[in-house]
Amino acid sequence: MSGRLGRWLRGPRLFWIALFALTWALSTWSFPLYKALGARWIIRYPKAWELPLEGWLSAAMKWLVEEASFGLFTFRDLTRAIAALIEAPYRLVRAALIDGFSTGYGQQAEQWAPPLSWLAVIFIVVAIARYAQGWRLAALVGGCFLYLAVFGQWESAMVTLASVLIAVPIGVAGGLALGIAAFRAPWFERALRPLLDLMQTVPVFAYLVPILFLFGFGPVSALVATVIYAMPPMVRVTTVALQSVPHEVTDAGRMMGCTRRQMLWKVLVPSAMPTLMVGVNQVIMLSLNMVIIASMIGAGGLGFDVLAALRRLDIGGGIEAGLAIVVMAIALDRLSQAFATRQAGAPLVAQGVLRRHPWLVTVILVVLGTGLVGLFFPPVQSYPESATITTSAFWAGAIEWINVNFFDTLERIKTFLLTWLMLPIKRFFTGIPWAWGIAAMGLAGWKLGGWRLGLPAALLTGFIAASGLWGKAMVTVYLCGTSVLIASLIGIPLGIWAGQSERANAVIGAIIDTLQTLPSFVYLIPVVMLFRVGDFSAMIAVVLYALAPAVRYAAHGLRSIDAQMIEAGKVAGCTRRQLLWRIKLPLATPALLLGLNQTIMLALSMLVITALVGTRDLGQEVYIALTKANTGQGIIAGLSVAFIAIAADRIISALARHARHRLGLEA
Repeated sequence: MSGRLGRWLRGPRLFWIALFALTWALSTWSFPLYKALGARWIIRYPKAWELPLEGWLSAAMKWLVEEASFGLFTFRDLTRAIAALIEAPYRLVRAALIDGFSTGYGQQAEQWAPPLSWLAVIFIVVAIARYAQGWRLAALVGGCFLYLAVFGQWESAMVTLASVLIAVPIGVAGGLALGIAAFRAPWFERALRPLLDLMQTVPVFAYLVPILFLFGFGPVSALVATVIYAMPPMVRVTTVALQSVPHEVTDAGRMMGCTRRQMLWKVLVPSAMPTLMVGVNQVIMLSLNMVIIASMIGAGGLGFDVLAALRRLDIGGGIEAGLAIVVMAIALDRLSQAFATRQAGAPLVAQGVLRRHPWLVTVILVVLGTGLVGLFFPPVQSYPESATITTSAFWAGAIEWINVNFFDTLERIKTFLLTWLMLPIKRFFTGIPWAWGIAAMGLAGWKLGGWRLGLPAALLTGFIAASGLWGKAMVTVYLCGTSVLIASLIGIPLGIWAGQSERANAVIGAIIDTLQTLPSFVYLIPVVMLFRVGDFSAMIAVVLYALAPAVRYAAHGLRSIDAQMIEAGKVAGCTRRQLLWRIKLPLATPALLLGLNQTIMLALSMLVITALVGTRDLGQEVYIALTKANTGQGIIAGLSVAFIAIAADRIISALARHARHRLGLEA
């Protein structure tokens, strides 16, 4: 027994045990040590050593807007040109969907053509779905848009749809262009990768501060923020898709004498189209995920309805508007997936427009017909308000019933978790001296990846301390760590269950799909009503939002294990429990670590939003910067969150590589 313990301690575990023990000791005794020595710098980074980054960035942004010029043009001219290029198509789409076409401005405006009727819009999306896949998808998409009309969300939904219809093409085109450039120039890909990491890890609120400063309040700023948030996945997917095209395909293109341009647009892009459509799907979903946050700077639509309901603590209205976003997300998600897998049909040889394009002609006739009939019969143009249904009272009543009947139980659960889990973890992280925190991150990175990982990890942590945000950052880490721990304790067993049972996979998959499509703000409304504001409410919302990757990666890891390995275990006489603990879980460790990585990323992104329910972390710094339009404060706090995410990503990715190497899955 002692020999086995010695071998266990001589392994890499001894390093991690020693690192944790020393961190715990310093965390526990840092405050008494500070009191005994009178050295405040032990627990708080000296004010005199802080870098005035906030002031520098604010001054730089002010110079950029007010003084920067490029020859005859100023930077303000550039932002105005960008705003005009985005605003013109947005106004056109919005006029077609909700406002109608008019001449003049303000009270003197005269409408000369109404917007598309609700029947016409539903018929258009049904026709697109029928063309993409078939009548089953057409029924689903038509039902989703009919839901928006029946439940009184049509006008707000059309405002949101107008934003998506502008943001998605811009995000897809920009991502495709950058991805092609990265594919053709490896040096550009290496230079672009850190920028993409920042774009995907910087909190969304942090985007809003400089964008609000550059473009002002309104839908244009919201569209710019949405494009920046939704574009990175398209860039990454494009690069990977083009690199994954089989060499046989490119060799055939060269043999046919394709030029470089022909090779790209007639060989590579068509061959990579199914994978590229996955990127389009991601842009659509991220654009919809952004609608609530973008409403803070003038986007309007369903996002504004959810945000307004949260501010009023209107449970029913907020959930109803949030479900409308989910319904729209389902419809657009299924449409994009259908186009990704659509097979081209045989070319039509029939003559005449009607026979060659029957659906297009039918759509035009329906649009014109409903428009004319709507002039004389308003219910055809706009869904009658008297026929709408509301579930607001149902949701409000459900939350009230839970509060009345389960208040004591919920309070006991809350008190238990706060006392025995959250507060001890908070004391641990907030007690870590800043100097040791930097050293510990550097040592962890060095152990896993040498100085190439240890030095960046220490520098990123040092940036947070030098910005004067160490205390806020440790609160962020405590909330993130607690949420990820609980999400993993719930999600990994569920994923293991789903990975071994098809029936469980179907049920759990449906629940996870629902949680993943709900807008992040929607979680806050019932959680606040049940648990009130504070760290516990934030933790519950983060767990619900970040649960999906833990489940999905665990299930995927188990299902992807080589069947021969499992058969070998059965031949060796393993029981079902031994198969799970000695074969399946060890082989699924890399996938579990990747799930942990994604859970951390989602938890950090959600924590910034939970600043609205009273947390005192970096998310609150970003939110305060947004309310005060303090560009420097918002960027520094946002970068601090991003650096925590990047350091965690690199360290866990290194752990996953070590696990794959140890299991012989990677050379």
